[in-house]
Amino acid sequence: MRLLTIAAALVLVTVLLPAAGMQPQGFLGRWNLTGTGEDANRVYWLEVSEQGGQLSGMFLNRSGSPVALASIAVQEKALIFQLPVGSNKQPGAEFRATLEGGKLVGTTKAADRTIHFVGVRPPKWPPSNANAAHTYGKPVELFDGKSYDAFDTQPSNYPIAWSVEDGVLTNAPPTRNLVSKQKFTNFRLQAEYKLTTKSNSGIYLRGRYELQVLDDYGTPAGKHGHMAIYGWTAPLVNASKPAGEWQSADVVIVGNRVTATLNGTRVHDNAEIQAITGGALDNDELAPGPILIQGDHTKVWFRKIAVTPIL
Repeated sequence: MRLLTIAAALVLVTVLLPAAGMQPQGFLGRWNLTGTGEDANRVYWLEVSEQGGQLSGMFLNRSGSPVALASIAVQEKALIFQLPVGSNKQPGAEFRATLEGGKLVGTTKAADRTIHFVGVRPPKWPPSNANAAHTYGKPVELFDGKSYDAFDTQPSNYPIAWSVEDGVLTNAPPTRNLVSKQKFTNFRLQAEYKLTTKSNSGIYLRGRYELQVLDDYGTPAGKHGHMAIYGWTAPLVNASKPAGEWQSADVVIVGNRVTATLNGTRVHDNAEIQAITGGALDNDELAPGPILIQGDHTKVWFRKIAVTPIL
């Protein structure tokens, strides 16, 4: 995932609550938003907070990281919020939504089109422990050294430019992301890959939660670094190897908990997945989902991608 550069992500912007009779209580909390109709592939995330008589908000606009909203208010029973100023120095998009049957129903503009979306509350996860003693099923080799037939590709304007060379899967970026044909719920993922200088890729668990894959050897651990739960949770340490060396990731996901080991070092210890990450395929979080491998950023090589379901 591309590194976030928007300074607004670092500070929550607040506005005064509206006048009496326009109370925001029903809007408070977190929402998973999904486009409708032809925009069903548009996935957003929203959090509305109130403290000391002020509203604030964070928003994940399909990709990147959650950022602080530029403004947010309740007017005539509608929640109205605006994204931060973009790189073109113009105001960000405005979203408007109302509560209908416990859902957040609204619209926003994209170029000359109106996008309709519906928001629901994120799931209440059952107690989970990625470190527990699990019973495993038969491993599923998503890459066997011969072909990547276990994958489809994510629709995009990019060509399909993946190939197998000497038993190694590699891309010629920019190309479409790989999406496994099989879906998984709780599982162990084992991957071996190699990066070039400044490589930037990602492995998505259930197609919703990105573990960042990045050439960042020798830098401090951060929430956009190698094996971060992208934009949300930094690895405990930076365990990256230098570019050009083979690296290994061993990941267990159970419910909304993740334990991950990178190059023999524990980097997540039953860490909580806080929400979807940028680039998620959907936000139906309790449903099984695929493994997604990013290929649209920079070059990467894989010699092992295996998933072992937890029974």
